[in-house]
Amino acid sequence: MDTKEFDDIRPYNDEELPKAVEELIADPAFVKAVNTVLPHVPFDLIAAKMRSCKTTNEFQRSLCYDALTNQADKTSGGITLDMSALPDPTLAFTYISNHRDITLDSGFLSLALMRIHLQGVEIAIGDNLLIHPWIKKFVRINKSFIVQRALTMRQMLESSERMSRYMHYAITEKKQSIWIAQREGRAKDSNDITQESVLKMIAMGGEGSIIESLKEMNIVPLTISYEYDPCDYLKAQEFQLKRDNPEYKKTTQDDMKSMAMGIEGQKGKIHFQMSASLNDFLASLDPAMPKTDLYATIAKEIDKCIHQNYRIYPGNYVAYDLLKGEDRFASHYSSDEKTEFEEYVAGQLDKIDLPNKDVPYLYEKILTMYANPLINHLIACEPA
Repeated sequence: MDTKEFDDIRPYNDEELPKAVEELIADPAFVKAVNTVLPHVPFDLIAAKMRSCKTTNEFQRSLCYDALTNQADKTSGGITLDMSALPDPTLAFTYISNHRDITLDSGFLSLALMRIHLQGVEIAIGDNLLIHPWIKKFVRINKSFIVQRALTMRQMLESSERMSRYMHYAITEKKQSIWIAQREGRAKDSNDITQESVLKMIAMGGEGSIIESLKEMNIVPLTISYEYDPCDYLKAQEFQLKRDNPEYKKTTQDDMKSMAMGIEGQKGKIHFQMSASLNDFLASLDPAMPKTDLYATIAKEIDKCIHQNYRIYPGNYVAYDLLKGEDRFASHYSSDEKTEFEEYVAGQLDKIDLPNKDVPYLYEKILTMYANPLINHLIACEPA
């Protein structure tokens, strides 16, 4: 296989690491960003550590591991990972997951994997987030491959086919696990639904039938559960802005604010739950099924796996009861936990700065974000 076609989207290889590291160290914007994340560590020490790394795996383990651990310690109540559904977790998998945080979903996943001595994942990241040159260099050093956006229909098809070929190459040849979100962008209301277009893209680059191509990718549905979403108030604010002005579009600065808040904000407990590989399910499907039905069936199965595996926190139960005006789940939380969640939501609402702030609407939107995982979990766990 000629891998040159992947050169401008793939992660850097080990031979390219020294040059990329020197370019980063010389970039004042990168220096400023590092000093913000690791304020008590002299940059010269970090630069020396970067230069000492001989491989991208070593870079991720020796540098990014520390930075992610620092953020997890500061902003979370702990990260847990359950891979018990996978008989051999050392294999290369394509993790398809729900998406909460722009940067830390995949970052904390890699941290959790490295803690049990597995390699971090390669990450699909949209080029709309690579708003500074140093960010693009850094994510490619840190095992990311680039999803190209804002293309014409023809360019988009060509780009998707190339990215799919790269993903198949990463799984089958590099033996490298991949993380990709189940949809383009985050589900702002936490109603996590798999876009069939993601599955179509993945299938493009393989050999044989759709089922054979997807089986080659060892797809594992992955559920990410945050106790608190530090960007919840920004998402609620965006809902009102779009309601009041259907032409509203987020700016680059809006994305930067969400990235910063996601990194620095408090998240509570974080849990990663992996389902079994989809290969047995895929093998049970009729390959003669019409394509549209086939993709819909597979997407529905991924949704079911993700929804069944939510970690439900007290706040999810409180949000449901407040949203519905019920006490259906009162046995799942204490009065203190209810008060704590209500005070949290009030504090998040206070952060929203809009000239025509619609508090009841915004309140409902935040409650919905926390209730939807429980709602979908209940549906997914109903007997067939």
